[in-house]
Amino acid sequence: MNHRSHHITLDKLPEIAKEIIDLYKDERIFAFFGNMGAGKTTFIKAICNYLQVEDIVCSPTFAIVNEYHTNKNESIFHFDFYRLKTIKEAFDIGYEDYFYSGNYCFIEWSEKIAELLPQNFVKIQIEENESDGSRSIICEKK
Repeated sequence: MNHRSHHITLDKLPEIAKEIIDLYKDERIFAFFGNMGAGKTTFIKAICNYLQVEDIVCSPTFAIVNEYHTNKNESIFHFDFYRLKTIKEAFDIGYEDYFYSGNYCFIEWSEKIAELLPQNFVKIQIEENESDGSRSIICEKK
């Protein structure tokens, strides 16, 4: 099991995004955990930038899922399950079609659908360091 921990500031996000995608190059499901305002969407933006997404990356809070396209015309799916009220809603959007598509899936508020996550995924925990406002990012392959 790979396990990486980073203590970062915003200016380091691009290099950490690259390192994580390169380290987990065979993985496609990335589950993000962290409190409101911890920086999940900001970090996903940095990863999408590294993957050369051409669309504007924003949190799909109301849509639940956004689809982005890279400059190679590959699809990337970005989920935000914050407003999910029941697991049935995840089934209603056809989560399996996305999770098992072979495309990158970046999932915010993963704890709301923990039982639906595939057997193999990368867990990314983001924690705010109160002393200086930086973040700790802990990555672990499940």
